[in-house]
Amino acid sequence: MTALPPPREPGRYSVTIVCLGNICRSPMADVVLSAKLEEAGLADRVEVTSSGTGGFHVGDPIDQRAAATLTAAGYDPSQHLVRKFEPARRSTYDLVLAMDSDNLADIGGADDRVRLFRDFDPVDPGADVPDPYYGGPAGFEEVLSMVERTTAAIVAALQGEFSLR
Repeated sequence: MTALPPPREPGRYSVTIVCLGNICRSPMADVVLSAKLEEAGLADRVEVTSSGTGGFHVGDPIDQRAAATLTAAGYDPSQHLVRKFEPARRSTYDLVLAMDSDNLADIGGADDRVRLFRDFDPVDPGADVPDPYYGGPAGFEEVLSMVERTTAAIVAALQGEFSLR
């Protein structure tokens, strides 16, 4: 599995997840990762945010289909509001996760702290998370499945990081 970059501040970790519009994929990952961190007792140590490379949905809530998929799976997407990724903040995060290779290119490419979200996927590491926006419910369910298994691996890595401190 891909190793996490070290925290910039001991005992704290910040993760941001980026997609195109911050209306489907990155908010789904944000909601699931936040919930899994809460379950693992790490919510007070790990900050999770998400944003989009495009600003066309800023201030909007999560896509209704993404919200319905999350709600059906027991997550609460109600607090999400769309934000635009701020390139100047890229260096302030411990880990920046792009949902696909186009998003990765849009934020300046990979480095030691900037990776593809699915670099942590135990099933298909390094693959893109497909954009379900123009499809039906099955696409959102597929994204949720990818997000859940990938966030489980990220949470396990964070648990290991904090157990070392």
